[in-house]
Amino acid sequence: MRYPQLSPVRHNNLFLRGFMILFFSCITIRLNLCISSIPSSLKTLPLEGHFNFDELNYAARDFGNRYQYHPMAVLQPKSVSDIAATIRHIWRMGPSSQLTVAARGHGHSLHGQSQAHGGVVINMKSITVPEMKVYTGSFPYIDVSGGELWINILRESLRYGLAPRSWTDYLHLTVGGTLSNAGISGQAFRHGPQISNVEQMEIVTGKGEIINCSREQNGELFHSVLGGLGQFGIITRARIILEPAPAMVKWIRVLYTDFTAFTSDQERLISAENTFDFIEGFVMINRTGLLNNWRSSFNPQDPVQASQFKSDGKTLYCLELAKYFNLDETNVVNQEVQNHLSHLSYISSTLFLTEVTYVDFLDRVHVSEVKLRSKGLWDVPHPWLNLFIPKSKIHNFAEEVFGNILRETSNGPVLLYAVNKSKWDNRTSVVIPEEDIFYLVAFLTSAVPSSNGSDGLEHILTQNKRILEYCERAHLGVKQYLPHYTTQEEWQAHFGPQWEVFLQRKSVYDPLAILAPGQRIFHKTISFS
Repeated sequence: MRYPQLSPVRHNNLFLRGFMILFFSCITIRLNLCISSIPSSLKTLPLEGHFNFDELNYAARDFGNRYQYHPMAVLQPKSVSDIAATIRHIWRMGPSSQLTVAARGHGHSLHGQSQAHGGVVINMKSITVPEMKVYTGSFPYIDVSGGELWINILRESLRYGLAPRSWTDYLHLTVGGTLSNAGISGQAFRHGPQISNVEQMEIVTGKGEIINCSREQNGELFHSVLGGLGQFGIITRARIILEPAPAMVKWIRVLYTDFTAFTSDQERLISAENTFDFIEGFVMINRTGLLNNWRSSFNPQDPVQASQFKSDGKTLYCLELAKYFNLDETNVVNQEVQNHLSHLSYISSTLFLTEVTYVDFLDRVHVSEVKLRSKGLWDVPHPWLNLFIPKSKIHNFAEEVFGNILRETSNGPVLLYAVNKSKWDNRTSVVIPEEDIFYLVAFLTSAVPSSNGSDGLEHILTQNKRILEYCERAHLGVKQYLPHYTTQEEWQAHFGPQWEVFLQRKSVYDPLAILAPGQRIFHKTISFS
């Protein structure tokens, strides 16, 4: 029997095909063996805490409620050493493991930034020691864990008659989370963001090193981490500046129909000394019955005039002000407030006031959270969009966005308030506009599940896209706060001239790109040059 002869070309093709099959089979087997060995290697680490490999669902969700990336494991650390040992172990495994690490505090990120697909999520609230410690004296401060909630810091510092100077509107967030972004609220015009009010930090880098840093000691790491989106290290401890805490707050709301008057008053107030302690604004489009809704919490200064005010679905701008005081200062503070208000151009019939405790004022958003949770409206998608807009462009922005793109604000507040750039440290990693005054504009919308209308997720995302496209088309010089991009090219455009510094810092403190993969800035094994 004669067998057909194979041509040399066909013989070579068959040989090459067989070789490739064998080659890729070996790679697959090796990769599978490598992946399967990862849990075993993590289990052998000598830790005070432990890994959880089964109950992982909560670590694959966040406040944005739009992205779900399951980790391989969740670390429940009992000490900073547990965090360092885990990262150091992954660092020593090299780039082939593909393991990444995300620190998760309260899980209030919007786009999966606290998630690590197939990696390790560290539950920062699991650290139990050391406890918070307040230091009194001429320059008081408090030392806290990176996983501590700001509401707990407030309660502890108040025991000594002290409190931090700068806040976020929502206090049930962790120190590490807000310092990795900026941490801003209505006090930022005076004291700057929270990253301007921290003196020291303890950091675990992407190599698993535990490093103490301040402006004077390891200053490059200190400034890198502040506003660094978790890219250079995990904040495990921070020293927060304190000041004497007031007992009460005089809380005021006034309305404008004229945007120029609204912004001019804000800019005048944040540039003057000794006016208000808190200044924020928000926008309301196509809303009615506003003043009646406020009456449960605020009292109109002139009830008769207030009852005659009709919003008629107009676009309204609310200026929200607060003056802190102690009870023995009531008369003086009342006179000061009246004097400051007399220089503003709001609609006189819309002056609403109330007095609350300092704690109730700072924790005001939590009251809304409790109500929304009771109605099942808290754990819904939150397609938020936060922008920093230069003062010179805010009128252009308002005309297009509030005049054409945004039709109503019924499914979440739209914040708009001015900030002084001089209160921000340009050595940190956060990106802000170049002008001396810029505005935060925050679209804090909540999507109604299964809705196809204006309150549905797709409609809101389309609206956000239109806003961003307009900003780019009009060259407004806008920068995103809590930024979200999907490509490194977009991130490079976001950072602009700061990109090279950001890249250099990454190569020093997290060269394998192990940390915070959910930001989607770098991918593990990226080559830095």
